[in-house]
Order: sequence, then structure tokens, then C-alpha cells
Amino acid sequence: MPKMLILLLVLTSFAFNTGSDDLLQTEALPGDGVFSLLRRYELDRYACNHRRFYEINKLKEGSMLVIGRKYYLPISIHKFNGKTIRSSIGIDDWNTAKSIEEYNDRMFRNGYKSGDFRKDKELWVPYHLLHCPEPTLPEVHTNPQLDSSITESNVEDSDDNLALASGGNRIFPIFGKKFEHVPLVSNELRGKVFYVESGHGGPDPGAMAKVGKHTLCEDEYAYDVALRLARHLVAHGATTYLINRDPDDGIREDQYLKCDADEVVWGGLAVPASQKPRLTQRSDIINKLYEKHKKQGVKDQMLVVIHVDSRSHRQQTDLFFYYYPGDNTGKKTALAMHQAMKISYEKYRKGRGYDGTVTARDLHMLRETEVPSVYIELGNIRHPQDQKRIILASNRQLLADWLFEGLR
Repeated sequence: MPKMLILLLVLTSFAFNTGSDDLLQTEALPGDGVFSLLRRYELDRYACNHRRFYEINKLKEGSMLVIGRKYYLPISIHKFNGKTIRSSIGIDDWNTAKSIEEYNDRMFRNGYKSGDFRKDKELWVPYHLLHCPEPTLPEVHTNPQLDSSITESNVEDSDDNLALASGGNRIFPIFGKKFEHVPLVSNELRGKVFYVESGHGGPDPGAMAKVGKHTLCEDEYAYDVALRLARHLVAHGATTYLINRDPDDGIREDQYLKCDADEVVWGGLAVPASQKPRLTQRSDIINKLYEKHKKQGVKDQMLVVIHVDSRSHRQQTDLFFYYYPGDNTGKKTALAMHQAMKISYEKYRKGRGYDGTVTARDLHMLRETEVPSVYIELGNIRHPQDQKRIILASNRQLLADWLFEGLR
């Protein structure tokens, strides 16, 4: 065998057979599946990357990812010798080297890579560029027949400015810095529109209670669950409007959420202090958006209203659901959400039982909005056990998870 060919085989073996020690690692974010995790690094359209991901992480195909756990990516890390990419990783093809160069530049430009490989001497080499450079999986496209505001999974920030993720990054600041990146898990809710409205806000904190030296305000806890629910909807392709919003408070992991009065409603409007103008303002906003999407041909729209009740401190309650009399879609949704909550309680809190109810109520947000709707009370803010349901961030996340299961 010619010496030149032997040398080439040795170099090629080094480039192709990388162990886990020189593979890039990344953390699974909330909402991540394998597909969305790979998409973040432009690896999703290559079947060999998917197979390689399961192999290097010693996972069975279809395995779920654990939030916060680090996983190896099919991206090998090489030292750039300061001369050429080809001599750095032992390949001879100029086009492949150029593709690797462009990939590293995009990763640096999009914020995933901390430095320019020419300066920090760290070169990322995606597995597919050496093994399967032609994409074999379809790209996710938007539907050109739909209005641009509903073809992407998004949270809309104002009447004129959609918070669409620039460059495909899917960054939504409304969720806060830690949770602003929302991977697209699926398109199962694409073309559907949801309005998520958490009660009170602005000058009205809603129901209040004391836990030691801490004050619990209904609007803060309802809003945090609303954000978590909205993030689920966005991750599964739905267009989602957060009707009331806080410019500073994204999803929070604190137990005791600071009570403030800086919430606004859709479009940046101030929240009226009086109850009737406040409710009318929100129902009018929802109806206007509902009519807009109805004219676009959207047939599936839903309003979800989230509150925390206040009763005697001795009265413990499970989540209960309201719908407007005669709203069959609202009733069906309320029953589905109630059933999902009951099943989850029985699964995770065996022996606890579930006493939540579904009833018809003549409430403003159910009566005055044209969109089918469901109204949810998360519990009694004054009862010690119900307080744990909303104080613990992990419980607020479970509430959002289970409510989402009912909606889908």
C-alpha cells in the first residue's frame, strides 16, 4: 500500500472516530426533545446525526430528554492549527472544509459558539459533514396561505410587532432570560390560536394572603403559571397571545414572588384600577384579535383564563373549571382539562384523590368574549396546602404541564 494512502487513512480515522471526550456537550432546555435539540445546532435534517446522537449518549431511540442534563452532540471538537481546516482535522476535500468554516461562523454569529475558531483555535466539526452531507429529513416550512402572524410558533408582543425568533433562534424575551429560547417540539397545534389571560394585575393584585413575613399576590402566581402554559403552546406550534404581561417578570423559580404593579395588557396599555373597565379592556382586546384571525380562516381559537381563588383558610380546594352556559366547546375543553388534572393527580399523588369540579358560570370573561373559553381557579390562596401548590416553582410547572395536556 502506498505510504501516501496509509497516511491519509490514519488521518481520516482520527477525524471520523471521535470518542465522547472530544464531543460538544449541551444542556437540555425545558421543552427540548432530540429533534429540537439537534435543530438548535443545525443538525436535525440529517438522519445520521439522529442515530449518532442516540449512540454517543447510550440512549434508546425515542428516549425523552431530562431538563438540565447535559448530552453529547454529534459535533467533534478539534484544535485549529492556525493554517487550514483540512490540515487541522485531516481531510483533503476543499468543499467540506469550506462547509465546516461556514458552520463555525454561523454558530459564533448566532451565539452558540463563544469564540471565532480563528482566534480561540476551537473548531467544531458536525458529524454529517463528514458522513452524510446531503439532508435526508424534511425542513419545517410555514404555510404561505396563512397570515405570517400564525405560521410560526410565537408569542406576539404588540399589535404591530411580532416576537418571532430572528434567524430561526426562537427567542421570546417575555419568558425571561433563562426560558426565552423555546425549541419547536412539534407542529401539532399549528394554525390554532390561544389567548392566555391571567387575572388582575397592574394596580389590582387580586386575592392576597400571608405566609410568615411574605405576601402572596394572586396576579403574580397566576401569571407565572400562564407563562409556563403559554410556553408549552408555543413549543407545539400554536400562536399564543398573553393578554396581560409584565415587562420585567419572566418565568420565575422563586417561592415568594414579589408583588408589583407594573403589568400592562396587550399593546402596552395600562391596566385600569376599576374592575369593570379592566375586564372590558381585556375582553375587547380578545374580541378584536379573534375577529382578525376568524377573517383569516382560523377556525380553532380558545381563551384560557387563570386565577387563584380566595376562601376561608380552612377550606382546601382542588383546581376547578368554569365555562359559559351554552358554550359547548368551552365545556368540552373544561372537561378535558379537568380529566387530565384528575389523571395526573392519581398518577403522581396516589391515594390523594381529586375533588375539582366543572361548572357553568356567568362571568364577564366567559360571557363577553366571542371566543370559546375556559376559566380556571388554581386553588385557595389562603389554605396552607393550596399555597404549596402555587409557591413551589416545580408545582407551578406541573400545573402548566397538566393544563397543557388537557388543552392538546
